[in-house]
Amino acid sequence: MKKLLQKIEIPTFLRDIRLVIATTMIFALCIIGALIGLALNLFFGMIIFIIFLLLVVSFIYGTMILSENTTNFVSNLSYRIKRGEQEALIKMPIGILLYDEKKQIQWVNPYLQLYFGNKEVIGKKISAVDYDLSTLVEKSLDSQTIENQVVTWGKRQFEMSIQDDLGVLYLLDVTRYAAIEQRYLSEKMTVGQLFLDNYDELSQSMDDQTISSLNNYITHTLTSWASQYQMYLKRVDDDHFLILAHFDKLNDAERDRFMVLDKIREETSKQNYPITLSIGFAYGVDDLNELATLAQRNLDLALGRGGDQVVIKNQTDSARFYGGKSNPMEKRTRVRARMVSQALRDTIKDRDEIFVMGHRHPDMDAIGAALGISRIAKMNNKKAYVVLDNTKLNYDVKRLYDLFLDKEENAERFVTPQQALSMADEKSLLVMVDHSKPSMSESQELYQKLENSTVVIDHHRRGEEFPENPMLVYIEPYASSTCELVTEMLEYQPKKADNITKIEASAMLAGIIVDTKSFSLRTGTRTFDAASYLRSVGADNKLIQDLLKEDLNQFINRNHLISTIEIIKPGMALLKGEDDQIYDPIVAAQAVDMSLSLDNIEAAFIITRRDKNTIGISARSVGKVNVQVIMEKLGGGGHLSNAATQLKDETIDVSSEQLIKAIDSYQAEEEPEEQE
Repeated sequence: MKKLLQKIEIPTFLRDIRLVIATTMIFALCIIGALIGLALNLFFGMIIFIIFLLLVVSFIYGTMILSENTTNFVSNLSYRIKRGEQEALIKMPIGILLYDEKKQIQWVNPYLQLYFGNKEVIGKKISAVDYDLSTLVEKSLDSQTIENQVVTWGKRQFEMSIQDDLGVLYLLDVTRYAAIEQRYLSEKMTVGQLFLDNYDELSQSMDDQTISSLNNYITHTLTSWASQYQMYLKRVDDDHFLILAHFDKLNDAERDRFMVLDKIREETSKQNYPITLSIGFAYGVDDLNELATLAQRNLDLALGRGGDQVVIKNQTDSARFYGGKSNPMEKRTRVRARMVSQALRDTIKDRDEIFVMGHRHPDMDAIGAALGISRIAKMNNKKAYVVLDNTKLNYDVKRLYDLFLDKEENAERFVTPQQALSMADEKSLLVMVDHSKPSMSESQELYQKLENSTVVIDHHRRGEEFPENPMLVYIEPYASSTCELVTEMLEYQPKKADNITKIEASAMLAGIIVDTKSFSLRTGTRTFDAASYLRSVGADNKLIQDLLKEDLNQFINRNHLISTIEIIKPGMALLKGEDDQIYDPIVAAQAVDMSLSLDNIEAAFIITRRDKNTIGISARSVGKVNVQVIMEKLGGGGHLSNAATQLKDETIDVSSEQLIKAIDSYQAEEEPEEQE
């Protein structure tokens, strides 16, 4: 009996203490019942005792059978698991590669061997077997991204994981799923808003037959272009189209650099009706309403930059710009100037105080425009203050500032940024002139306090940084200067005794002269009209000459900078200051402007140190080179022919290298367009 019990191996699941207690109690009750039966009736007691013995024998036999079956089951299950692991390691659709510390292959499973073909791989380095796979492994180990990264190996894509401490490489072929993901991304919806920039202005002077012919050409050309990229195009107004496209088709059009802009502009120019168009594309948003709103914002950005261009942007990435080659002078109409002037007048009337603010280190255009806006406020019986830090003025603006302070009535005309900040309240209005980037303002704190009560008047192309909720925006990139815009607005203000003064008119005309380089650049008929008006209301040439007289030291510094000129590209000149010398931005701008007067120079750039931490780059062009695009590559902006940027914590030489790379990138983008 003892040997029999030793042979019985009770399964683990039967060794539960609760099961043992229950079994013991049953046996105890059976024994007690048998004893009671024997005591009452010998025959009946014997029967019960025999039944008890049969029960014990059955339990022991059943336990032996159960133990044997459990052992067989566990053994079979263990075998199947091990066999499954071995089979999976060899046959499952995951590539496994074992390597040593020298990156020599020790073993690959048959699935991965299929990708190597008939190559002998065991004992060879990964780089010797497949250089591309070795490169992927090294890059992954160097970047510490060793888990679940999707890589492209050959013509297929894999999810790669590496256990470098064990020397194991796992490759899961996800080509099919990557293709599904790529299709999903490529078929995501994009929305475009297309606007014919100057359709209204041109159509006003056309007869019905010419308008019909023009509309047919535009519709046919745009429809053909949209069909080429499988886009949906719908004309929703005379000058407005809606575009729906898949993301991959938008990428195709982007690679073509939207040549349809040049085609329409050039073909219509031959008919003396040069139509330009602007497009805003948005993507990356699932909500179609939000997508359409973003597309409209991008269109507004394109129009704010002067039109004749495409802006592509999602909610997070930087905007991408295409086009913007033309510098049309006839888009701006007096009708719009009158409407903006009236809108500004209505806005001013609802406010108690007006603060006018230019950019930091204001030039004559910024200060002249600020004085003009303050005069418009006075014409409408409102207090107006020009926000100015009088400790950081250029020599010409300093002369004008001192000239104003000579008269007692002008004593309160200027306020410092700190004074303006304390005076401003919810009934105040802020007018930003000659800039639209809050980061460039004389006082960013004042902008932040009045950001919901802001008006923007500027002649520079609009950038991505822009006030959130401006009450009124008047940006005309094809105007010569902000003073020109403000002068036109002055003409539509009420004529009262407090009309523009001689000093104000002279300051505004000086601003136009400075920005046009004495009417030699970016001038149109409207520029001369504005200058004529300012002369008629008292602008004094002698006073302007006195204001714009040069300082002797600045004259010497400017000539020194011109002497550093070198030709870096055909038709492109570079001027550089010394790394340990700080130059006035005005001096640098004058030097680069003068270099354009030299023969065979189409564009010029100057690099100087503004302060110990800042490098300034100014760019000028006669129009053939779009220096705005080049400066945008370095984080700046401006006009097609006048742009600039600033670089932090760089040297003159490093800045020069970055500039040349930006020029190379610009030329590489332009070459395909010229070939086409």
